[in-house]
Amino acid sequence: MKTVHITDIEQIEAIIKECQVCYVGLADLEGIPYVLPMNFGYKDNTVYLHSAPTGKSLEILEGNNNICLTFSTDHSLVFQHPKVACSYRVKSKSVVAWGKVIFEDNFESKIEALNIIMSQYSNQDFEYSTPAINNVKIWKINLDKISCKAFGEPHQAIK
Repeated sequence: MKTVHITDIEQIEAIIKECQVCYVGLADLEGIPYVLPMNFGYKDNTVYLHSAPTGKSLEILEGNNNICLTFSTDHSLVFQHPKVACSYRVKSKSVVAWGKVIFEDNFESKIEALNIIMSQYSNQDFEYSTPAINNVKIWKINLDKISCKAFGEPHQAIK
């Protein structure tokens, strides 16, 4: 089994679209990591997240707005030989992306971001109350770097 690097943007976006959550990696000013799962939206090389207006992640981002996002799908346990422990691994596809968080404060831009997030999970149209929009924190991450891999792919037969 091997790891295959994926560079085709359509394949990368398809993997992101299959995911229900992304794992958000942050680091405080002392270098202490903080990772949490979040729901998300993706459009045009940009990831949108939403949160409460206060909390640990926002405290970290005030000092360091660098972010690493991980998306992972198609998980299954595979092996080359059932009795050899080291031949087991998780077959999956993953995208790791890096960028900087920008907070969106414009009312209409917040609605647009929430619609992008909701489109990840539903084709339905949604309505939002003014207090909800005013109290949500929208994270906008333009992706600066993306790495995508498929793990546990079979080796090609030698001819």
